[in-house]
Amino acid sequence: MTTVLIVVHIMLVVALIVLVLLQRSEGGALGIGGGGGGSGGGFMSARGAADALTKTTTLIAAGFFLTSIALGVVANQTNRTEDVLRQVEGAAETGVPTESGDAPATPSAGSLLEDLQNEGGGDSTTGVPTSE
Repeated sequence: MTTVLIVVHIMLVVALIVLVLLQRSEGGALGIGGGGGGSGGGFMSARGAADALTKTTTLIAAGFFLTSIALGVVANQTNRTEDVLRQVEGAAETGVPTESGDAPATPSAGSLLEDLQNEGGGDSTTGVPTSE
């Protein structure tokens, strides 16, 4: 779903850029579609072409905004976390204090050090591993 929206969004972006550049600029700056005012051999008049480009640009811009909103909604739905009650229950299991202020008991540093020494096979008095 997200990939389809991104592809449609990129196609709309490219079309919008092309349509804006094709429109006749009033200041003579970047518009490349102006082409001298009196050429009378085209299938559309200058006024009809301008109206068609303006309407098409409006439709493409509306599609761009809709895909932007849709991408925002999809991104929000895929990154949604658990509800608040499950977060509070999870906090009690991880040792983070909850709203009531009660924190679960955590092992003291002494017992952790003893566990590490027992696993490593080291000397319990110095903490340095012994070679066997």
